[in-house]
Amino acid sequence: MKRDLAKTLSYGFFHILVGFSIAFALTGSLAIASGIALIEPLANTVLYFFHERVWKRLGRRQEMQREGLTGQHTRAHA
Repeated sequence: MKRDLAKTLSYGFFHILVGFSIAFALTGSLAIASGIALIEPLANTVLYFFHERVWKRLGRRQEMQREGLTGQHTRAHA
């Protein structure tokens, strides 16, 4: 979980930086660029954290299924 949080914070930082840069380039306004850069990336950063957790859980489930199938195959031929 500690690694997930570090990845989430890193992702969030760069997402905000890119969002601010693009919004500022398009609007020329620090206030608008700051608002866009904070609201949208922060929402996506939170979503990314949970997205990572789901993918980890799916990976573990697939691994357990493979081990179960391998174990059944081995026992059937023993």
